[in-house]
Amino acid sequence: MKHHSLLFLLLIFLTHSPSFSATQSWTTIPRMSPIPEWEASLHHHPLAVDAEEIKSFFFKQTLDHFNYNPESYTTFPQRYLINFKYWGGANSSAPIFAYLGAEAPIDNFPNSIGFLTDNAASCNALLIYIEHRYYGKSVPFGSREEALKNASTIGYFNSAQALADYAAVLKHIKNTLHAQNSPVIVIGGSYGGSLFYAVLASWFRLKYPHLAIGALASSAPILYFDNITPQNGYYSVVTRDYREASETCYKTILQSWSEIHRVASQPNGLVTLSKRFNTCHLLKQPDELINFLRLMYGYGAQYNEPPKYPVNVICGGIDGASLGSDILSKIYAGVVALKGNTTCTVNGPTNESETTVGWRWQTCSEMVIPIGIGNDTMFEPNPFNLKRYVEGCKTTFGVSPRPHWITTYYAAHNIKLVLGRFGSNIIFSNGLKDPYSIGGVLENISDSIVAVHTVNGSHCLDLLRANQSDPEWLVKQRKEEMKIIKRWIAQYYADLHALKDNPKFHTK
Repeated sequence: MKHHSLLFLLLIFLTHSPSFSATQSWTTIPRMSPIPEWEASLHHHPLAVDAEEIKSFFFKQTLDHFNYNPESYTTFPQRYLINFKYWGGANSSAPIFAYLGAEAPIDNFPNSIGFLTDNAASCNALLIYIEHRYYGKSVPFGSREEALKNASTIGYFNSAQALADYAAVLKHIKNTLHAQNSPVIVIGGSYGGSLFYAVLASWFRLKYPHLAIGALASSAPILYFDNITPQNGYYSVVTRDYREASETCYKTILQSWSEIHRVASQPNGLVTLSKRFNTCHLLKQPDELINFLRLMYGYGAQYNEPPKYPVNVICGGIDGASLGSDILSKIYAGVVALKGNTTCTVNGPTNESETTVGWRWQTCSEMVIPIGIGNDTMFEPNPFNLKRYVEGCKTTFGVSPRPHWITTYYAAHNIKLVLGRFGSNIIFSNGLKDPYSIGGVLENISDSIVAVHTVNGSHCLDLLRANQSDPEWLVKQRKEEMKIIKRWIAQYYADLHALKDNPKFHTK
């Protein structure tokens, strides 16, 4: 039942997602959250965290860390959660695991990001979850309406400010708990582990090494900016996933786009398509259906987690042809296999969440990931068009994106050369079934900046709570990551002990 609900909610999310149109390619960047927006309660297993273990706090956060105009000193309440259950205490310099929040409220992450709680006891670790500014209850200017009112107020919503937020919160917590000698490991998933948060995880480690001794960045596509990775990469991996699942499924999907256009071009063709796919409203153009299907296939691959594997579910429906042997009947059977029985599928009522709005701003300012579709995928070609992208952002927010800023501020070009002798203690983890893995770090950069990946893994799967049904390769991946983290902590304690024995370098 859990996975049936997951698949049902997946379709709900897809029907509410931004469209992929010829005039608004700026909406095409798939979200990168560790858990899908539709999956807010799907990882609440019997072993989930007891709500009484989680304590909520607010930190008086500075609006602008990098400017000294009077308005910069304005503050807002930033929320963070702490689980003290496993902590060995400051006197023993027990470690701190800090999860750096992604593009969503922090409420569900103590349950969803099970990697922390699963490993806290063996490390006697304090668990911290810090909410990203402009999400959840960490909203400047008194209300979400004011914070998102225009480009002047939402302009403080960027990665550099968020990193500085996390630094301030961590420093405050360590001071409050008298835990100056407790080593901090930061964990981030996807956006929380990507170049923003390979900013929030790996780049936090590089920019604030005095606050974090190591970082785990899961599914972090830090090489998907500024055309370092081919624009076609994301949908090429999606295509590969479906083709590996079933050659006939792949071929049916490949042929379906021309069939949709053929039917749509006939008299009452949109009515025919609307009935065939049980749309919630009459289709106004075939792109509505095409957008829906592309997003369904893409997110199915991105979150293709065991034991159900949405890609296999979709292809099982398509290949089973339970609703008819023609191409469109097969495609609809794939939709039904994923969604189950419901009143309607495509173009349902829209319900834009704070995550949808926030992610749209982030991708219209600095998070410009040039994802396009070329001629060698199972989709219709739709190359990334920066001019069109900029026009869409200007229309929506009145600002132009800065497509080169991420690589300027955080680096990414020639990453092995740049980081090979700079930085340490970073794990880049990926599942190669995840389309975003094409932009991830898949080879070791140095002895201590390492890549851990699995052939069958999906987006941020290693960060989710362990289950008895987990395949051995996933169990092995998590064990390898913790082995590395424990080695970092042991080395830190050895260095701390050596420092205390040398009064010349010892400071309180």
